[in-house]
Amino acid sequence: MTIASHLHELRRKHEHLSDMVEKEQRSPGADPLKIAELKKQKLRLKEEITRLADA
Repeated sequence: MTIASHLHELRRKHEHLSDMVEKEQRSPGADPLKIAELKKQKLRLKEEITRLADA
């Protein structure tokens, strides 16, 4: 897998997590712990994307 394709996959996963966070936040019975975990995953992906893009 090339770095470019890996970055593309990471960005796709990051976008999916963004959608999941938005959906959870709009849900009437939103679980704050689940939202926090999704945001942490999103942040880890963003850091990995930044690290690879700057390399």
